[in-house]
Amino acid sequence: MLKQEQLEQLLTRAMQSNADFAEIFEEEGTNEGISMLNDKVESVNRNYKAGIGIRLYQGVQSVYGYSNQMDAASLQALVDDLRDALGRKQVDISVSLKEEIIENRHPVQIDPIDAPLQEKVALLQRADQAAKAVDEKIVKTQTGLSSVRQHVQISNSEGKLVRDTRIRTRLRVSAYAQQDEDMQSGFDAPGASKGLEFFEEATPESIGQEASRIALVLLEAKDCPSGKMPVVIDNGFGGVIFHEACGHALEATAVAKNQSVFAGKQGKQIASPKVTAYDDGTIPNAWGSENIDDEGNLQQRRCLIENGILKTYMIDRLNGRRMGLSSTGSSRRQSYKYEPTSRMSNTFIAAGQDSFEDMIGSIKKGLYAKKMGGGSVNPQTGEFNFAVNEGYLIENGQITIPVKGASLIGTGAEILMNIDMVGTNLERGTGMCGASSGSIPTDVGQPAIRVSSITVGGTANE
Repeated sequence: MLKQEQLEQLLTRAMQSNADFAEIFEEEGTNEGISMLNDKVESVNRNYKAGIGIRLYQGVQSVYGYSNQMDAASLQALVDDLRDALGRKQVDISVSLKEEIIENRHPVQIDPIDAPLQEKVALLQRADQAAKAVDEKIVKTQTGLSSVRQHVQISNSEGKLVRDTRIRTRLRVSAYAQQDEDMQSGFDAPGASKGLEFFEEATPESIGQEASRIALVLLEAKDCPSGKMPVVIDNGFGGVIFHEACGHALEATAVAKNQSVFAGKQGKQIASPKVTAYDDGTIPNAWGSENIDDEGNLQQRRCLIENGILKTYMIDRLNGRRMGLSSTGSSRRQSYKYEPTSRMSNTFIAAGQDSFEDMIGSIKKGLYAKKMGGGSVNPQTGEFNFAVNEGYLIENGQITIPVKGASLIGTGAEILMNIDMVGTNLERGTGMCGASSGSIPTDVGQPAIRVSSITVGGTANE
């Protein structure tokens, strides 16, 4: 990392231009991945990266450059290129920095990068053995452990200097079940902003068993019927629909450019009164949490929707300028190679007061989406299409047979208004989110919810 004096010199040089703001983002990090196939280690990869990203603002325009060359001459040349883009100007300015000491909300007990390789391989072996022990139909397993340690230092022309260390780890299991010619797979992959101590609560055995359970259910599943019907979407990763179909449309990246269905709707009802939703980057040790965002602002708990009313957006500094609003600490990026923008952290629908039993019992014919998969969404229109990885028919108020090939189709605005029951069993699930500033770790979550009517795509012939 650069010393304070070096940063002050670079920022002073950057401000000798038409820029009204300059920012430096530094990163040093180690990523490690261990993968195993059927109890045999396939690969162990460890990558070290270090670099710097420099950004200059002029009003609502920005220029950005990055480099992994950290010598003085290379950094001065990078700053000069950015100054030339905005136009140089001789001004009598000197940037002085004052370091901010921040509280670490996400303490780590066992750093996964420093832990012995044998201990990490043993975690994967435990997951593999537990997955195979569920049933003899489990014929193949793939396991993996991903860990990251990232040091960041952020400084800017307003005098900010702040540092943070982010540590995360995640264990994933894919289990494959086979019966005759039919093969199905199940997947589970929890993670946290913790070290290896995380796997004392989310044990490798429980992860392996869950992956196998899903695979075995899908072996018995029938083709799903299609049509409009009520759907109960379960807790945890079920929140991916809110994340994709609604969350992205609440990011200032889209809102500031009027490319969101929710642009200009702050203070208006956009959801059922049953719905309150948050994006909270402060949850201790959560997968999507950080002490500061990637512009050096303290992370926040942001109430996006309260009782159906849109309260705020997720806003970064640049898009905040475009909107005439302050940052909400929502600026994130994958690495120094990406210019940051507004992104989600841990996004979830808050717990309600309805029971899961009442949701199921209220439906004569519908779908229970227990596990959601991936999908696609258009932030401008909110139109989405999501796969249901594990689903069941609901018939006469009872969960009956498992079904496969189901998908949920609709728009974010429609689904928000059609949520008529919200459960008490809030949980969050782990994921990665890709957008213009790269791939970042995010949690999604919700309690079980009932959507009164939504289009279900299926594969059954009717």
